[in-house]
Amino acid sequence: MKKPNAVILSSGGIDSTTVMAIAKNDGYKIFSLSFFYGQRHSFELEAAKKVAEDFGAAKHLIVNIDLKKIGGSALTDNIEVPKTRNVETMGSDIPITYVPARNTIFLSYAIAWAEVLSASDIFIGVNAVDYSGYPDCRPEYIEAFEKMANLATKTGVEGTTKIKIKTPLIKLTKAQIIEKGIELGIDYSITHSCYDPSIEGRACGQCDSCILREKGFSEAGVNDPTRYILENSINNP
Repeated sequence: MKKPNAVILSSGGIDSTTVMAIAKNDGYKIFSLSFFYGQRHSFELEAAKKVAEDFGAAKHLIVNIDLKKIGGSALTDNIEVPKTRNVETMGSDIPITYVPARNTIFLSYAIAWAEVLSASDIFIGVNAVDYSGYPDCRPEYIEAFEKMANLATKTGVEGTTKIKIKTPLIKLTKAQIIEKGIELGIDYSITHSCYDPSIEGRACGQCDSCILREKGFSEAGVNDPTRYILENSINNP
C-alpha cells in the first residue's frame, strides 16, 4: 500500500524531530521542509539535514527567506538574545526571540509544497504548554490557519485534497515530548536547540531554548546529549 505524503516543518530541534518520528511511525512518506531565514546561525539547518537523513525523508527542502530585512527579533536582528530567564518569566510575555509572522510564513510554504505533492497532512511541532509564549503556537492560530489553507488552495477549493495541520505535541510538556521521542527511538544528539551557540556549535545553556531543553530532559529523567559551553548546565557531557 502506498504511503501518504506528509510535509514536516523541521528546525532540527526537539519538537520538530519528535513530530517527524510520529509522522513516520504513523506511516507517512516524509517530505522535510526547513528554512534559512536569516537566523543567527546555521547549526539548526545542519541538524535538520541530519534528522532528514536519519528518518529516510523522501526529500529535504531548504528554502531561503531573508527575514533579516524585516528584523524585529533577537534571532534576525542586532538585538541581544535574553539569557538566564526563569520559566515563569518566559511565559509572562511574548519574548524578543519571537520572529514576526514566522510560522505563518513557514506554513504558507508548507501548504504550497503540500498542494504540489498532493499531500493532505502538514506536521508542525508547535507547543502551547511548556513553551516560550509565541502567539503562533496556540491551538486557535493553527485552527484559523487550517481554515484559511483550505480556502486559499486550488485543491482545497476543488475538494480534491483537504489540508490538515497536525500538531501532535501541542498539549504536551517538554518532558512528555522527550519521553515520546525516546519511545520512538530518537537520537536527540543530532538535534539543536540553542538560539545563541558558540562558533563551534556548542549550546550556550542560558537562552530560553536551552533552559527549556535542559528542564525537559531533567524532568524526563533522560541524559541531555547536548554539548554546552557552560560547565554548570544541568546536563553537560
